[in-house]
Amino acid sequence: MTPGGNHRPDALFPELLAPLKALKVTGRIRVALSGGLDSMVLLHLAHRVFGRGACLLSAIHVNHQLQPAAKDFVSVSTAACQALGIPLEVVPVRIGAVGNSLETAARDARYQVFAERLAAGDVLLMAHHGDDQMETLLFRFLRGTGIRGLGGIPAERPLGKGRLVRPLLRVSRECLRRQALAAGICWQEDPTNEITDVDRNFLRHRVIPVLAERWPGLDQRLEATARASREAQELADMLASMHFEMLAEGPHRLRVKGLAELPLSAQRNLLRWWLGDDAGRRLSDQALSDLLKAGPDAMPEIPGRRFALRRFRGHIYRVALTPQPVAPDQVLVPGQSVRDGDFVVRLRAGQAVSEGEQYTLTHRRGGERFRVRAGGPSRPLKKWLQEQGVPPWERQHLPLIFRGDELVAVGDLWLSPESGGAAEGDRWLDIRRGEGGTCNSK
Repeated sequence: MTPGGNHRPDALFPELLAPLKALKVTGRIRVALSGGLDSMVLLHLAHRVFGRGACLLSAIHVNHQLQPAAKDFVSVSTAACQALGIPLEVVPVRIGAVGNSLETAARDARYQVFAERLAAGDVLLMAHHGDDQMETLLFRFLRGTGIRGLGGIPAERPLGKGRLVRPLLRVSRECLRRQALAAGICWQEDPTNEITDVDRNFLRHRVIPVLAERWPGLDQRLEATARASREAQELADMLASMHFEMLAEGPHRLRVKGLAELPLSAQRNLLRWWLGDDAGRRLSDQALSDLLKAGPDAMPEIPGRRFALRRFRGHIYRVALTPQPVAPDQVLVPGQSVRDGDFVVRLRAGQAVSEGEQYTLTHRRGGERFRVRAGGPSRPLKKWLQEQGVPPWERQHLPLIFRGDELVAVGDLWLSPESGGAAEGDRWLDIRRGEGGTCNSK
């Protein structure tokens, strides 16, 4: 532990308190507390501003259990919160870096913990500061990121049901150190911060000091670049939104023909915007060419982190790589909703349903047949789905509703007009896709 001397709560710098006093909060204030210098200073600032107000102030410490010093960070965080009378929640997590670096896996786990604990109106305070911003901008520049990445660390963004706020982004780490010493704030030094084999530490200890000596005001220069990048990204997003409105058929499908008529830069901009969290992924000229110029029977794919772009029959689809789980086969209970993958299925009934009239939710097993029109010929469901242009990856996940042995609904694509006593109006099926189409019959 690094001592700051005798605790002097009146020695908090006004310029550090100001951004916290300017916050408008309707819910709780939660501090992301690591036990290091930055977050310990933030904890004391938050206690001064919010500790005696109507807002409920508490702290969250995520213990990644990745280094021997982890227990020391828990101890210093616990001691500080006890001294200030601030409730502390310590959340241990286990990191499994599968497909990602250990640092990325730890970050994802940490933000998941935070998101799960924020209610509407809550604010999570994080202690990222100006030096973190410089490191991030240089690191992303060296990795070859686009303008979205060069926008830097955002000062505020939604998180879970609440929002994340970083009130110290314009403050240097040296200023935070002076604040800690002046106010007698103790903190725990992270021994891994000195390991220059880590890219960010190399930038912090070897590169940034040299650049700052050669170009005074380096932080302001990089912030100007970040601000220009954020503005450029805002304009790019506006253009992508306009193009999406022109070319979209629902929230998950774009027309290939219209996309191919856009300039290459606009194609790339639209697809990056559409991928959302995967926007940092580089979309090469070759990948775009394969996607747009594939033969009629080909199904090229551009994978991202959470979504993939797939082409099928003249359209490009955004497909979740981890689809929502489908529901088990079951008899529908009137008035109860069933979440089935991307769908919500509900049987509405004005009276009890007899055993012979029960509705059953199931999925394709092969060989299903149904009558598209009352009195019409029976048709194979497989062939009908092909004719409707339903992509292969969606067919197995469509909810099928049977009334007895009769297929009366296929997802949100088709619903028998004669199903469920609709003429009497005593029952009907309500099948809705999570984003977009609905199929209701009454």
